[in-house]
Amino acid sequence: MTVADIPETAWDESSCLARVRNGDEDAARELVRQFHPLVLRLVRSHLPRRTSEEELVQVVFVKVFSKLEQYSGRAPLAHWVSRIAVNTCRNRLDHERVRPELRWADLTEEQERVVQNLAATTEELPDSQRATARELVEELLATLSPADRLVVTLLHLEEQSVAEVARATGWSAVAVRVRAFRARQRLKRALDRLLQEEPR
Repeated sequence: MTVADIPETAWDESSCLARVRNGDEDAARELVRQFHPLVLRLVRSHLPRRTSEEELVQVVFVKVFSKLEQYSGRAPLAHWVSRIAVNTCRNRLDHERVRPELRWADLTEEQERVVQNLAATTEELPDSQRATARELVEELLATLSPADRLVVTLLHLEEQSVAEVARATGWSAVAVRVRAFRARQRLKRALDRLLQEEPR
């Protein structure tokens, strides 16, 4: 059964949780239907290269159900599920130990043009180059450690606040700011290395 097969019902969070804890399978499916879009969005944002999004979404929900007794209700359930999803992605990313340095020779012709435009002007890129710029950003992010990649994605690509990132990761606000600053410096150095390699 897919999420699309689960019938829509009125959402009553506390009632659903009580029924799930009593072994009600319909309530478990209802919980999945309610939080699947949130979990899928988080997984897609932090998906390791060698993992399918469907597999990781399933892993997240297995963890949600296995830890449900630990949910105290002090924070909204959505925040608790989000934290499990982000931590699951972080743990999977930690297994990706190889972070190859991006070289000029690795770029496509379109990516080369984007880098050259970035170096030549402070103007926004034309619409025709934005998709390629996003691909290039992903390539540069892949050179970061999993934790650095996560904080840059949350803060700058998803535009979450420092407080939201701290809540999702369990880091302090100061740790989020420091890690984000260092990650941006590493990205700048990676881009500078590319520009130095550019054929003249």
